[in-house]
Amino acid sequence: MSATSSAKRSILVVEDEPSITNVCQRVLGSEGFEVDIASNGKEAQDMIQERRYDYFLFDIKMPILDGKALYYWLKDKYPQLAERVMFMTGESMGVETQSFLRETGAAFLIKPFTPSELKAKLREFFKY
Repeated sequence: MSATSSAKRSILVVEDEPSITNVCQRVLGSEGFEVDIASNGKEAQDMIQERRYDYFLFDIKMPILDGKALYYWLKDKYPQLAERVMFMTGESMGVETQSFLRETGAAFLIKPFTPSELKAKLREFFKY
Protein backbone atom coordinates (compact mmCIF):
# COMPACT_ATOMS: atom_id res chain seq x y z
CA MET A 1 0.00 0.00 0.00
CA SER A 2 1.40 3.38 -0.87
CA ALA A 3 2.09 5.98 1.79
CA THR A 4 -0.05 8.48 -0.11
CA SER A 5 -3.22 6.46 0.23
CA SER A 6 -5.61 8.10 2.70
CA ALA A 7 -7.76 5.12 3.65
CA LYS A 8 -6.32 2.02 5.25
CA ARG A 9 -7.25 -1.26 3.68
CA SER A 10 -8.95 -3.66 6.03
CA ILE A 11 -8.25 -7.37 6.37
CA LEU A 12 -9.95 -10.03 8.44
CA VAL A 13 -7.61 -12.77 9.65
CA VAL A 14 -9.46 -15.93 10.67
CA GLU A 15 -7.06 -18.13 12.62
CA ASP A 16 -7.24 -20.09 15.86
CA GLU A 17 -3.50 -20.20 16.67
CA PRO A 18 -2.42 -17.16 18.72
CA SER A 19 1.19 -17.32 17.49
CA ILE A 20 0.02 -17.08 13.86
CA THR A 21 -2.47 -14.28 14.61
CA ASN A 22 0.29 -12.32 16.37
CA VAL A 23 2.58 -12.59 13.33
CA CYS A 24 -0.26 -11.67 10.96
CA GLN A 25 -1.31 -8.68 13.05
CA ARG A 26 2.25 -7.35 13.30
CA VAL A 27 3.14 -7.89 9.63
CA LEU A 28 -0.17 -6.72 8.18
CA GLY A 29 -0.22 -3.68 10.44
CA SER A 30 3.29 -2.75 9.28
CA GLU A 31 2.06 -3.07 5.68
CA GLY A 32 -0.64 -0.47 6.34
CA PHE A 33 -3.63 -2.75 6.90
CA GLU A 34 -6.26 -2.31 9.56
CA VAL A 35 -6.39 -5.86 10.98
CA ASP A 36 -9.28 -7.63 12.68
CA ILE A 37 -8.94 -11.14 14.09
CA ALA A 38 -11.55 -13.91 14.37
CA SER A 39 -10.67 -17.19 16.05
CA ASN A 40 -13.16 -19.31 14.07
CA GLY A 41 -15.42 -19.16 11.05
CA LYS A 42 -18.62 -18.48 12.99
CA GLU A 43 -17.08 -15.43 14.65
CA ALA A 44 -15.84 -14.32 11.21
CA GLN A 45 -19.34 -14.60 9.72
CA ASP A 46 -20.68 -12.26 12.38
CA MET A 47 -17.87 -9.79 11.77
CA ILE A 48 -18.33 -9.89 7.97
CA GLN A 49 -22.03 -9.14 8.36
CA GLU A 50 -21.22 -6.12 10.56
CA ARG A 51 -18.31 -4.60 8.65
CA ARG A 52 -16.96 -4.34 5.12
CA TYR A 53 -13.50 -5.87 4.64
CA ASP A 54 -11.20 -5.40 1.67
CA TYR A 55 -9.33 -8.70 2.08
CA PHE A 56 -9.46 -11.98 3.98
CA LEU A 57 -6.90 -14.45 5.27
CA PHE A 58 -8.55 -17.74 6.31
CA ASP A 59 -7.01 -20.72 8.05
CA ILE A 60 -8.40 -23.86 6.44
CA LYS A 61 -8.59 -25.99 9.60
CA MET A 62 -10.36 -24.35 12.55
CA PRO A 63 -12.88 -25.31 15.21
CA ILE A 64 -16.60 -24.49 14.98
CA LEU A 65 -16.58 -23.50 11.28
CA ASP A 66 -13.52 -24.19 9.14
CA GLY A 67 -12.04 -22.07 6.38
CA LYS A 68 -13.60 -24.12 3.59
CA ALA A 69 -17.13 -23.73 4.97
CA LEU A 70 -16.49 -20.04 5.63
CA TYR A 71 -15.30 -19.57 2.04
CA TYR A 72 -18.41 -21.26 0.60
CA TRP A 73 -20.63 -19.13 2.87
CA LEU A 74 -18.82 -15.96 1.75
CA LYS A 75 -19.10 -17.00 -1.90
CA ASP A 76 -22.84 -17.57 -1.47
CA LYS A 77 -23.62 -14.40 0.53
CA TYR A 78 -21.04 -11.99 -0.87
CA PRO A 79 -19.76 -13.48 -4.14
CA GLN A 80 -17.73 -10.39 -5.07
CA LEU A 81 -15.62 -10.86 -1.91
CA ALA A 82 -14.72 -14.52 -2.50
CA GLU A 83 -11.90 -13.55 -4.88
CA ARG A 84 -10.29 -11.55 -2.06
CA VAL A 85 -9.58 -14.61 0.12
CA MET A 86 -6.15 -16.06 0.73
CA PHE A 87 -5.78 -19.27 2.74
CA MET A 88 -3.32 -20.60 5.31
CA THR A 89 -2.80 -24.30 5.88
CA GLY A 90 -0.51 -26.62 7.79
CA GLU A 91 2.47 -28.38 6.25
CA SER A 92 0.72 -31.70 5.65
CA MET A 93 -1.73 -30.73 2.95
CA GLY A 94 -3.98 -33.65 2.09
CA VAL A 95 -5.57 -34.43 -1.25
CA GLU A 96 -8.87 -32.85 -0.18
CA THR A 97 -7.19 -29.56 0.74
CA GLN A 98 -5.17 -29.54 -2.49
CA SER A 99 -8.35 -30.13 -4.48
CA PHE A 100 -10.15 -27.35 -2.61
CA LEU A 101 -7.34 -24.86 -3.28
CA ARG A 102 -7.28 -25.78 -6.98
CA GLU A 103 -11.06 -25.36 -7.15
CA THR A 104 -10.98 -21.89 -5.57
CA GLY A 105 -7.90 -20.69 -7.41
CA ALA A 106 -7.02 -18.78 -4.26
CA ALA A 107 -3.52 -18.02 -3.09
CA PHE A 108 -2.32 -19.85 0.00
CA LEU A 109 0.49 -19.93 2.54
CA ILE A 110 1.92 -23.06 4.14
CA LYS A 111 2.28 -22.71 7.92
CA PRO A 112 4.57 -22.00 9.54
CA PHE A 113 5.63 -19.07 7.40
CA THR A 114 8.03 -16.20 7.93
CA PRO A 115 6.98 -12.55 8.03
CA SER A 116 8.77 -11.98 4.72
CA GLU A 117 6.92 -14.91 3.10
CA LEU A 118 3.62 -13.42 4.29
CA LYS A 119 4.52 -9.98 2.90
CA ALA A 120 5.60 -11.40 -0.46
CA LYS A 121 2.45 -13.50 -0.85
CA LEU A 122 0.22 -10.57 0.11
CA ARG A 123 1.86 -8.24 -2.38
CA GLU A 124 1.67 -10.86 -5.11
CA PHE A 125 -1.94 -11.84 -4.46
CA PHE A 126 -3.51 -8.53 -3.43
CA LYS A 127 -1.29 -6.46 -5.76
CA TYR A 128 -0.93 -3.43 -3.51
